[in-house]
Amino acid sequence: MRLPAGAEKALARLSEGALFADLYLEATRSLRLVLEGERLEEVSLGEDAGAGLRRLNPDFHTAFGFTNDLSAEALKALARELSRKDSGGRPRSFEHLFARPAVRVPLESETLAEKISRLKRAAEVARRLSPEIRQVRVIYQETEKEVAMLTSEGRLVEEGRVYTLFAVQVVAEREGLLQQGYEPVGGTVGLELFEEHPPEEVARRAAERALLMLSARRTPGGRMPVVLSAEAGGTMIHEAVGHGLEADHAEEGFSVYSGRLGEVVASPLITVIDDPTLPGKRGSYAFDDEGVPAQRVVLIEGGVLRNFLYDRLTALKFGKEPNGHGRRESYRHRPIPRMANTFIAPGPHEPEEIIRSVDRGLLVKKMGGGEVNPVTGDFVFEVTEGYLLEGGEVGEPVRGATLAGNGPEVLRIIDMVGRDLGFGLGTCGKDGQGVPVSDAQPTLRIPELLVGGEVKTG
Repeated sequence: MRLPAGAEKALARLSEGALFADLYLEATRSLRLVLEGERLEEVSLGEDAGAGLRRLNPDFHTAFGFTNDLSAEALKALARELSRKDSGGRPRSFEHLFARPAVRVPLESETLAEKISRLKRAAEVARRLSPEIRQVRVIYQETEKEVAMLTSEGRLVEEGRVYTLFAVQVVAEREGLLQQGYEPVGGTVGLELFEEHPPEEVARRAAERALLMLSARRTPGGRMPVVLSAEAGGTMIHEAVGHGLEADHAEEGFSVYSGRLGEVVASPLITVIDDPTLPGKRGSYAFDDEGVPAQRVVLIEGGVLRNFLYDRLTALKFGKEPNGHGRRESYRHRPIPRMANTFIAPGPHEPEEIIRSVDRGLLVKKMGGGEVNPVTGDFVFEVTEGYLLEGGEVGEPVRGATLAGNGPEVLRIIDMVGRDLGFGLGTCGKDGQGVPVSDAQPTLRIPELLVGGEVKTG
């Protein structure tokens, strides 16, 4: 990515007297296609480019601004406004680091018409599966992003990033009962995504889940053992635990984990890791959005709290090293501590062994949306695909289940952890910013959890 004229001088002005300063440049091309029914509802193709300038002052306050005008005059004016100085230091030389995306099948290797055809094929497969299918929505998104970060430490970092997402949402109806199936796939990959995940199979899975839930009985409510399948992805670890391990929450006293480094906070079977270096995952990158190399961070090891996720600001403020988790949605946003690919590491148990161990309980295969209090970890999650466990075997499907509990407490009582590992993906929101993430878990047994469902009386 070519640096605009005047970038080095703007950074020199911005850096004078600062703890740290950087200039973040970004150029993005994106395509979004939405097919609903048999009609193409959205075709949006866009390009955007701009710069974000940031200065960390000695009092740890941040001065941040952004602009679409990449002229030397505009960058100089923004740097002057943020630093409140009419002159700055002299430009310096920079160590140059760069990373390219590992894409096998480039996004541009197919035409727009070919990509639209893929959506139509997927929708047709879902519609043909049953006359009870009422609605099919297929979404395809691709993003190519070039970023460059010029830092006051004397580093120029460039990285190319590619994100591909394909998702199918199906609604089925029987006698007025509506049920939904949703299946997303994606990652930091090109069109090779569809070699591993044919769009027709993605659509079939979504449609079959919606149809299955039409014949499911209401979930019996109450406290019971719950087995979270690896197929459920890591929604629980991401939402109910992960945000509390981000350093702005944890170090500022807004997390249940605040001040607890070195303490036992989970079952000895539990190790929690965030690793943005995993190839192809949606939350992966080579450098974070502050130019720090991506790092595998062990957050909880054998139940003991070991680390938090730091950006440069929280690292400076609390005397730590940044560990590659300063992320931002775009040049319009300042970086903050964020998760990337967060997961519970596999354990010693076979998934089948875990299921056999439950005489009566609930097996969760897919999690839906929910609410979480990031300070306490209290949560309520919907279950979009669940089954009764009876006598150590998977029984009939159930619908309408919710899981309510406390994330840190769940980590403490988990008593079986599978050898498997299943990933989910999404876009994580925090402080008005969304960033691509993935999360994962093995099959887990929670000895007791409150399941919301049908309550029998009398």
